[in-house]
Amino acid sequence: MSRQVLDAKRLLCPLPVIRTQDKVKQLLVGDQLQVICTDPGVMQDIPAWCRINGHKVVKTHTDEYEYIITLEVGE
Repeated sequence: MSRQVLDAKRLLCPLPVIRTQDKVKQLLVGDQLQVICTDPGVMQDIPAWCRINGHKVVKTHTDEYEYIITLEVGE
């Protein structure tokens, strides 16, 4: 299992989800991806994308100006 970080700061919807999707295609089942964003919409968009595509949201965290979602790649 590997852990990757995706910097999606300063990107607005739908780009953080698209970048997440592109990065997940490069990963293996069980790998984790931490997505760091500044668009608050990702807190709904990325978990919804994960549910639709069979991935699991492991953790969400909100900092002062950043929204961080860690997901595990599913099948």
